[in-house]
Amino acid sequence: MVTDSRIAAFFDLDNTIVPGPAIEYRYFRLLWRQGLVGPMDLIRSAAVLLRNIPPLSFDPLRRFKAYLAEKPSTAVEASIQNFFWEHVCPRISEQARLAIEEHRAQGHRLILLTGSPEFIVAPLATYLKIDQVVAGRLEKTGDTFTGRMIEPYPYRHGKRQAAERLAAEQNLDLAASYMYGDSPGDLPIMEAVGHPRVVNPIRGMRRIARQRGWPILRWE
Repeated sequence: MVTDSRIAAFFDLDNTIVPGPAIEYRYFRLLWRQGLVGPMDLIRSAAVLLRNIPPLSFDPLRRFKAYLAEKPSTAVEASIQNFFWEHVCPRISEQARLAIEEHRAQGHRLILLTGSPEFIVAPLATYLKIDQVVAGRLEKTGDTFTGRMIEPYPYRHGKRQAAERLAAEQNLDLAASYMYGDSPGDLPIMEAVGHPRVVNPIRGMRRIARQRGWPILRWE
């Protein structure tokens, strides 16, 4: 088999490798049960949304994690390994595993590209032996989260910018590369690669994929 290390296979995480709701939402629920977050954090999150209306968009909450603001990072991250094994690992799509292994066998560079916080993503990337991770990085003051995501933030155009930066640094051929994603947040990078793959499409991505002739995959 001919292999090519200049080809990258970019993978989104939520509703792609792990179908269904964002794993960050499940981790929030765990922190709630532990008492690390509470009603005031929900109020602060709602205030972030209201300050940015119109339009109604969850982008402000992606860039500012109000529920983590002023929380000690060590306490927030303490349960992440158990959370992965109990709540994330069983939900990994078998089709995603197969796709990852097929790209690995062809010598492609495996890159996880997601706006989810890096500390939540890391155990999954290690488990799947992903070559590189580009994820959201939370700002800290000492050992305390500020809630702000560090720029550049890998979402929407930030994903494309991250892919283009990696291509320049690692001599990757984006025209021959792949991107697996589910939503309009992945659209800019899908337009930058030669082989976009729409997985479990949401928020109009099925229509977009059909208009552009992109493959639509169902990963369960």
